[in-house]
Amino acid sequence: MPDITITAAAVEDAEALLSIYAPYVTDTAVSFEYEVPSLTDFRGRIRETLRRYPFFKAVRDGEIVGYAYLGAFKGRTAYDWSAECSVYLRMNERGRGIGRALYERLEETARLQGIRNLYACIAVPEKEDEYLTLDSPRFHARMGFAEVGRFPWCAAKFGRWYHMIWMGKAIAGHDAPPGPFIPFPELEKGEQP
Repeated sequence: MPDITITAAAVEDAEALLSIYAPYVTDTAVSFEYEVPSLTDFRGRIRETLRRYPFFKAVRDGEIVGYAYLGAFKGRTAYDWSAECSVYLRMNERGRGIGRALYERLEETARLQGIRNLYACIAVPEKEDEYLTLDSPRFHARMGFAEVGRFPWCAAKFGRWYHMIWMGKAIAGHDAPPGPFIPFPELEKGEQP
């Protein structure tokens, strides 16, 4: 994808990133948030993520068209070798390979961090509607993820009930004890993936 550049996002990108995320809150059930976070809150989310995990943006012609990041799968140290991944694209940019490029960069970086497992928490409709399709589970399946858990009827938005699934992917083997987890800022000090 020669017209897209994937680079590390920064807190200074918060306004552009939030403009991508906001429609997922207001117009879809992809996000189970009801209210668009404030710019201050979103800056804090980016800052907190970057303390340990990568946060990448996809840029075309100087405009951010998508982003993806990793986060803690669970807060306890024993889970350091697993991470949750998320991706959001401008609504008119879906289906162009940008999500794949972002996820490939996340996976590459996660391996360098010592992460072995990636998980995605995905909203799923009983049947597709105007707020939620099965595009995300299909995307993750194409990226090698498989469903590992399901929470039926666990969330309501727009007056409708939705399921939530977890999809997972092993990105490294489990035949040896884990090496050290390397926080993203430490990785950035060394060689960029």
